[in-house]
This record gives sequence, structure tokens and C-alpha cells, in this order.
Amino acid sequence: MEGTRRGDGRLVVPVLSCLMVLLLAAGWVASGKLVSDTPPLAVAAGRTAASFLTITAVAALRPSAWGAIRTSSRRHGAVALLAFLGFFAYYTGTLLGVEQIGASRVGLVVSLLPCITFAIGIVAFREHASVRKVAGAVLAVGAALGYALGEGPESGGATGSLATGVLLALAGTFTYALYGYVYRRHMADVPPMAALPAVTGAGTVMLGIATAVYVPLGGVTAGQWAGVALLGAVLTAPVFLISHELILRKGPLFTSALALTVPFLIRLGEWAAGEADAPGPLAMLFLALCAAGVWMTVAARRPKPAEADGPADPEGSAVREEPDGPEEPATPAEHAGSAATAATTATAGSTATPATPAPVENGEQPPSPTPSERSTT
Repeated sequence: MEGTRRGDGRLVVPVLSCLMVLLLAAGWVASGKLVSDTPPLAVAAGRTAASFLTITAVAALRPSAWGAIRTSSRRHGAVALLAFLGFFAYYTGTLLGVEQIGASRVGLVVSLLPCITFAIGIVAFREHASVRKVAGAVLAVGAALGYALGEGPESGGATGSLATGVLLALAGTFTYALYGYVYRRHMADVPPMAALPAVTGAGTVMLGIATAVYVPLGGVTAGQWAGVALLGAVLTAPVFLISHELILRKGPLFTSALALTVPFLIRLGEWAAGEADAPGPLAMLFLALCAAGVWMTVAARRPKPAEADGPADPEGSAVREEPDGPEEPATPAEHAGSAATAATTATAGSTATPATPAPVENGEQPPSPTPSERSTT
């Protein structure tokens, strides 16, 4: 499945990546404005509900996806876990963090997502990490930290404890990093359009219950609800679809690393809107370093000439060069594709390709195999 996805076109992943980054930046700006006068839980529940309705309406217009939608909706445990990690916990943590310490500091915490993704992949999923990818993630996160602390705009709305806000944002970021791996493990065999209606629906229920219990809904005006609905339908729903497609195509680490460029786009947007000064040389340096770190983290290793054109190891040696970067968890479709390929290869080899005879030495034919040897071959 993944191989089919990657073969759809070389420009698919770059185009999806650019769209996701632009939509994420616009979503952060809109969320910051909404949270300034709307309860964060109401924003989280409203945007998730609007996203659910939008994605479900689009999916309903595609009869070819109905079977996959039924398949994903029957996975009750996976749907509940994904809804909790990717919607309830993530939005609750980050939006409550914005209320406590402001959007810029929460963005600083969220920029640690690639490092958290690395740690989860290594500890929980036994993935390997190359020096280059670790160094790239550290460089990108360090540049994001330097930008936020040195050149980032002043954070507004810091009305609570700094430690509490940081912990809330960090908890939300951790759950979203884990969400990427859990989603790829349980929903890799269905397209995002088929999986997201059930997941966003469950997330809407969780956030809706919390909002009804803890938020005085009488204080939220119709105009505020309209802004939240617009945020969910126009910005959040497309980001869900694109990010989940990228998770299946390139993995959660690639997808999370792309988000490191979002704080810089927010700063440029604020400058263009007249809300902040023009980025200085230090900000541009951090931007370049962050871009370099992201490239080191997500770029694929080019095979060496000997690997690409050299003969295969006739002995099938188990000692192989370690892959450059963490290996993503194999999806069920990948397992099925590998098994089918192996079976086809084995069948073709046994029926069409006879065994190569042993070389003749000193004009003597090699001894014929015994019946027991024939049975083992």
C-alpha cells in the first residue's frame, strides 16, 4: 500500500507538505485570536465538531469509501484511543496552555514534537535512529528554541503559571506524537477519508462532554461559535486529511518535522499584517538553521553505487548496513505485500528456474544426491 502511495507522483508529497504547513500556520493564528475571548474547551470542541461534519459530508459523497468507513468504525478500541490522544488530550493541553502562557510559548513547546516522536519510536517501537537524523532534529529544535526565545514576538494572554502552561502544552504534544504511531498501526489499511469520520466523531463526543460540564455555554456568543466553526471547517479539516495522508506516506516523524516551520510562517504573517516588526538577521539565521535541520531529519538516504548496481549477496547474509534513520512500523498492507512478493518469487524460482549445477572439477561429475538429500531439497 505504501509503495503504491509513494508511486502516485513525485510532487504529491511536496505539495501536500506545503499545504499542511500553510494551513497549520493560519490555524494557529486563528486559534490564538479565538482563545483570547472564547473558552479554550469550547474552541476545541467546536473546531473538532465542525471538522467531523465537514469530513463526514465529503466522505458521504464518495460511495467507494463507505466500506472502508464501516471497517474503521468497527475498531472501537482504536477509535477511542485515537480520539483521546489526537483530539481530546492534544487540543485540551495546547489550548489551555495558550490561555495560560500565550501562543508563542505553546508553539515553542510544540516545536519539540520531532524529538518526542524520536523518543517514542525508539523506546516504544524499537526503531533505529541514525546520527544524521538525530543531529538534524536537535538542530531544528534548537533553532526553533532560539527563535522563540530571542526573536519571537511577545506572547500575550499569559494569565497563569508558566510551569502549569508548559506542562499542559507538553502533555498535549506528547499525546499527539504518540497518536501518529498509533494511527499508523491501526488505520494504515484504510484511507484517511474513511478513518477520520469515526475518530473525529469520537473526539467530538469527548470534547463536547467536557465542554458541557466545565464551560458556561451561555457566555459564548453566536459570532464566536461562527468563528470556531469556520476554523474547523476551512482550516482544521483539511489539515487532518493532509497530515494523516502524510503519516501513511512518509511516517509520523516526517509529518511532525514539517510543523517546525510553522512558527516562522506565523512571524512572517504577523509582520505582513503589521502586528510585529520585520524579522531581523538573527531570526533569518534561525530560519535557515531550522530548515537545514528539518532536511537532515526527513531527507531519504541516497543508495551508494555498490548498493544500487552491485550483485546481491548469494549467501543472504544477515549482516546488513543499518538503515539511515528510524524504521517506521510496518503496516499490515506492507506485511501482506511482502508476503505476496515472497510467495510469487518462491513459486517462480521453483517452477521456472532450475538449480544451477555444481562446477565440474578435474573432468569428474559430482556425486548424485542421496534420497534423503533429495527430500530436503
